[in-house]
Amino acid sequence: MAEEKNEQAEDQTENAAESADVQKDEAAEEKKEQTPEEKIAALEAENADLKDQLLRRAADFDNYRKRMMKEKQDTYDYANASLLGDLLDSLDNFDRTIDAAKDAKDAKSIADGIKMINKNLVKMLGDKYGLVAYGKEGDEFNPDEHEAIGRIEDEKAKKETLAQVYLKGYKLKDKVIRHAKVMVKVPVSK
Repeated sequence: MAEEKNEQAEDQTENAAESADVQKDEAAEEKKEQTPEEKIAALEAENADLKDQLLRRAADFDNYRKRMMKEKQDTYDYANASLLGDLLDSLDNFDRTIDAAKDAKDAKSIADGIKMINKNLVKMLGDKYGLVAYGKEGDEFNPDEHEAIGRIEDEKAKKETLAQVYLKGYKLKDKVIRHAKVMVKVPVSK
């Protein structure tokens, strides 16, 4: 009885394999037997599908490009928002100083208020943003950092130094963002 079941199972497996082979052969014959019109229709359908994919990819890329341009513009537009927010405290302090100046009896208290605002502003810009002022009388002249607006010959000078600073220079971290405008003391040429 077990032998009969095994034989039946083998017959069923053989029948299934033969059936699959027949189906493959029929599918191959159908492909082989396509008329030229059917081939053209199949190729046109494939072509339409590829065009659709291409258009979708182009639209996706165009949307990506527009999104990146908007993000770049937003970054540019709002890049200084943090700095401007920090400057508002100094503007408020200037308004308070102006209001206090109306009732002030002496100029010293007004000057002290302005000095305090200046000190806080310079400290905030230096600590938070890395802004550093440079250029003091007696410093060595450096054409990469200083803009000479005049020269004075001096017999005591051994090298070019700053005789007078008309406008301080500023660096943002290591990059010069404004050159110091200076008068340069130079050795006497012989």
